Amino acid sequence: MKRRTLLISIGTALLGTSLNARAETPSITFEEMYASASVLGLAFSDTLKKLAGQKIRIRGFMAPPLKAEADFLVLTKEPVSLCPFCSSDQDWPNDIILVRLAKRKDFVQSNTLIEVSGQLQIGSETDEKTGFVSLVRIVDADYRIV
Repeated sequence: MKRRTLLISIGTALLGTSLNARAETPSITFEEMYASASVLGLAFSDTLKKLAGQKIRIRGFMAPPLKAEADFLVLTKEPVSLCPFCSSDQDWPNDIILVRLAKRKDFVQSNTLIEVSGQLQIGSETDEKTGFVSLVRIVDADYRIV
């Protein structure tokens, strides 16, 4: 009986630690990313600028991958059936985020809500391997189905 109580206590402590760490990680939404959008481009919100470089959480949908064995994904505000990458950051839609995974994972259906956590990076960047241009990235990321 004592062993069972000990295992339950350890399990509860570990779960509590995991939940506390998740609760302490700031969460953002797609609506909080930009202050404005104009012919001059997108302007990052103060919230996004403040959180740059920090670990964050955001919920969205996984766009269909370009290839089955990728270590990145595109997070979208709403489910999409095509990959939304554009040729330049001037055309970058304000409702997608490039996510570079810490390790490869199985992809999920594009209509499945996921929560991504990782380090937020902002600013125009061209990926050397793929040529993709992004304005907002989450790196060293992981995701879970919500």
